[in-house]
Amino acid sequence: MRRPPTACQGVVPPVTEPSHAVFLSYASQDAEAAQRICEALRAGGIEVWFDQSALRGGDVWDQTIRKQIKSCVLFIPVISQHTHERDEGYFRLEWKLAVDRSHLMTTDKAFLLPVVIDDTREDDENVPDRFKDIHWTRLRGGETPPAFVERVRRLVSPGPSHGPMTNRLLPDPVDGATKSNKPRRSFWRSKSALPVIAAVVLSGGAAYFAIDKFSISNHRLSPATLAPSPASLASAAFAPPPHSIAVLPFVNLSGDASQDYFSDGLTEELLNSLAEINELRVAARTSSFSFREHPDIATVAQKLNVATVLEGSVRRSSHTVRVTAQLINAVTGFHMWSKTYDRDLGDVLKLQTDIATAVATALKVTLLGDVGAKIELGGTRNPAAFDAYLRASKAYSTYQSEKDAQAAIATYTEAIRLDPDYALAYADRSLALGNFATNWASGPAVSAYQQRARADARNAIALAPDLAAGHLALAFFLETSLEFTAAIKEYERALALGSGNARLLRLYGTFAALMGQKEAGLSAARRAVALDPLNSNSHVSLGLTLIALRRYDEAVVAFRDAKSLAPNDIYVNGNLGVAYYLSGNFQDARSSCEAESDDESKYFCLAMTFDKLGRRADAETVLAKMRSKWGNSDASFYARIYAQWRDTTRALDWLEIAMRQRDPSLIAVRTSPLLDPLRKEPRFQAIERELKFPN
Repeated sequence: MRRPPTACQGVVPPVTEPSHAVFLSYASQDAEAAQRICEALRAGGIEVWFDQSALRGGDVWDQTIRKQIKSCVLFIPVISQHTHERDEGYFRLEWKLAVDRSHLMTTDKAFLLPVVIDDTREDDENVPDRFKDIHWTRLRGGETPPAFVERVRRLVSPGPSHGPMTNRLLPDPVDGATKSNKPRRSFWRSKSALPVIAAVVLSGGAAYFAIDKFSISNHRLSPATLAPSPASLASAAFAPPPHSIAVLPFVNLSGDASQDYFSDGLTEELLNSLAEINELRVAARTSSFSFREHPDIATVAQKLNVATVLEGSVRRSSHTVRVTAQLINAVTGFHMWSKTYDRDLGDVLKLQTDIATAVATALKVTLLGDVGAKIELGGTRNPAAFDAYLRASKAYSTYQSEKDAQAAIATYTEAIRLDPDYALAYADRSLALGNFATNWASGPAVSAYQQRARADARNAIALAPDLAAGHLALAFFLETSLEFTAAIKEYERALALGSGNARLLRLYGTFAALMGQKEAGLSAARRAVALDPLNSNSHVSLGLTLIALRRYDEAVVAFRDAKSLAPNDIYVNGNLGVAYYLSGNFQDARSSCEAESDDESKYFCLAMTFDKLGRRADAETVLAKMRSKWGNSDASFYARIYAQWRDTTRALDWLEIAMRQRDPSLIAVRTSPLLDPLRKEPRFQAIERELKFPN
């Protein structure tokens, strides 16, 4: 008997004409990994022929498979130790049929795309020679990154040739750097890049929060960069999740460009309101706002993998606001619902609830509980306070300097003065204060800002105990204070209340991985990428998580994806450089690090890389520059450099200095591979015990 259909299995239609489907061929023992690949490709809008039959063979089934291989546009053989060990298997017939068909094609026709899901070597004698002529893509355990999905999408799109299959010198966008037989390493994050908890890959410090700046990325993609070709859109079998939606930035019709902050802010509030509905999958702000120029709906839907798109306009007067919203079916292009709302500014909370409820009704989503209460939780009905909050959020999301950050904090303070019960304003000011303490404050001011941040987080929770943002703010404070066990509890509480928030998923994912909670961290980081695929921060967070898990090749891919979205971001380049370093690819590490501006992450990366390249004098010069610029504030990074230089005594001396300073970058001590040379040292073990990492 056949097994029940899985998520990647359905009724196979009769083959009446050539298909643009991908044929996935695998041994039965690899079905789980193959299904992961299938689901990732289908989530990317790619048609996949995937058989998970318990009984393969028989005249009818055999004939169907032969027809699919004859008509498919791309054949993906899944290679593993299981295929190596099996002398016989139906997959071998599939491989033979595909190879035979490939011999009838021109040499530059991309038809075979071998995928290996474990450590099987490319010279394996038990695969067809034709497969060995083609570069293999490694998807360990079937984990499939966006770069591979995008590559397949290009290959299955009708159009010009994609280049010769036999060119094995071209680096695969999924495999990462040039292959190396050296032991794998892992990574961490850095401190200066982000607000404490936002440690850059640079060494696993607290900087990973800064990666997010608890806000939105400034790196936007132009519609030309984002839009796939019409042929691609026509050919791909687009099948997004049915209850998925993107909210495009509403157009400001007030006639005053200075009011853009209001239309953008109101759009974000609507997006957050929709995210409160459990059955909805809502694309995150940064990815949705990348389409500010409003390209065609099909492009938006394909890029964000959503079934519907909400767009509209905002016209604000002195005391009222008019919002026009329309919901579009991204698959058919038809309007599903539209309405115009005229409201007093003090009634914006109710407006958010009304629009979110109308969208859910149009999508036939079952509303559980009091959705309005969830949406309006922690908000304000004071128009002036709401306006100040939107201005503060805009300032904080775009700040470039200490002065800008102070201005954002001051504007949050204005919102709180106007409404002392504004829980959301307390939560966001807490994050801003914590960020400031990490990136700009010094001396006694650091503690003062941190204590203000803690007070604000607790105020937010006291006013609205079920506000996810309040628990996130407290988690941030606890993490930067090195109170890891308490931070984990607050993160988990925040996730229980706001599991559809991409920023929360990014921050929790990296933190959990650094705490040793590998699967939970990786799951959260991957979900953040799915919700916010065009935000470089999502891919950086995934890369940081993979480094903590010591999956270096995959981390390189994640940082490459981030770099494609933000090519000039110093933190992206720094993370990529360290990922290359940890994977043993020192030449690419040097190139990536040297591409950065005059930042501590550049010196940190080069100090280690030059040493591995036999340029010790250059390494020492770089470290001296680093110390002259940042003094003892980078103690934890000096410890990592000396550990990599195998100077154990100096490494431990600097690590103890970092402990006296309560450096947030110490969060990475448990998992940073850069500190591995110290792990058997009694002094290091004493430091690890003192940090009290959760079990």
